[in-house]
Amino acid sequence: MNKGIIYILISGLAFMVVNLFVKILASGPSQDVITGIQSYPVPEIILFRSLITFLICCVVIRAKNIPFFGVNKKWLLVRGIFGTTALTMFFFTLDNLPIAVATTVQYLSPIFTVIIATFLLSEKVRKIQWIFMLIAFGGIAMLGASKFLSQDSLVSNVDPVWVLLGVFSAFLSGIAYNAIVKCQHTDHPITVVMYFPLIATPIMLGYVIFFEFVMPKGIEWVLVLIIGVFTQIAQIFMTKAFHSDNTATVTPFKYFGSIYAFFIGLFLFGEIISFYGIIAIVLILMGVLGNAIFKNSRLKIHMNK
Repeated sequence: MNKGIIYILISGLAFMVVNLFVKILASGPSQDVITGIQSYPVPEIILFRSLITFLICCVVIRAKNIPFFGVNKKWLLVRGIFGTTALTMFFFTLDNLPIAVATTVQYLSPIFTVIIATFLLSEKVRKIQWIFMLIAFGGIAMLGASKFLSQDSLVSNVDPVWVLLGVFSAFLSGIAYNAIVKCQHTDHPITVVMYFPLIATPIMLGYVIFFEFVMPKGIEWVLVLIIGVFTQIAQIFMTKAFHSDNTATVTPFKYFGSIYAFFIGLFLFGEIISFYGIIAIVLILMGVLGNAIFKNSRLKIHMNK
C-alpha cells in the first residue's frame, strides 16, 4: 500500500475520532460510551475546537513568517464564514442522526463543490458526472424516506428534517471549498485553515457568554483537547495524502469514513440502520465516488495533453 492511501486512511480515522467525541459531548448523559459526561451546546464544542486550531495555526504562521491575514481577504472571509456555518450544522446533525448517516450526508460536499464551480469558476461537468450526482441525490431521497419505509422498532430514527440540514451543510461546505480554490495561488494553506477559527471563535464565544456555557470537568478537558488536536492531525494527513499520490488513487479511500462510522454507531451507540437506510448510504457513496473518479480522470487527461 502506498503512502498516499495510508495517509488518507489515517486522516479518515482522525476525523472519525473527532466526530465520535463531538457526538459524545453534544449528547451527554444520553450516550453511555463514557459515563458521567455532561451535555455541551454545539457552539461551545466548536469554540474549544477553534481555539486549539487557532493556536496551532498561529504558531505555524509565525514560524514561517507568513502574512497573518493573508492576501485574498475576500475569499478567505467567504471560506471562514461558510465553513463555520457548515460545521455548526454538521455537528448538530451528528447529535441528532446516527453517526454513519450524518457522516455520509456530509460527503455530498464534493458534489456541491462541482455544481457551484460550474457557475463560480466556469468549470465543465461531464454528462456521466450528472448521472452520478442524480444517484447520490436519489440516495438522499431514500434516506429521508427510510423513517417511513421501515416498521422495525429497533431501527434508529432518521429524521428527514435533520437529513435536509445535513444536505444544506454539505452545500455550504461546497461554497467554502470553492473559496479555497480561489485562494490556492494567493495564500498559504495554513492561512486558509486559520480563517475558519478566526471567524468561528468570536461568534461561538459570543454564544457561550450570552446564552449557555458548560464548564468542562475531569476527562471532559481531555476530550475537548482530543477534538482540537485530532482535527489538525486529520487535516495534515489529508493534505499529505493528496501531495503523495494522484487524486484518483487517494480519493476512494477517503470515503472509508462511512464504514468507520457505521461500526462505531452500531457497537458504541447501538444505532441500527434500516435496510433502506443502508441502501441509501450505498447510493450516496456510489454517486459521490463515481463523480470524484470521473472528475479526476478528466483532470488527468487535461493535464497530459
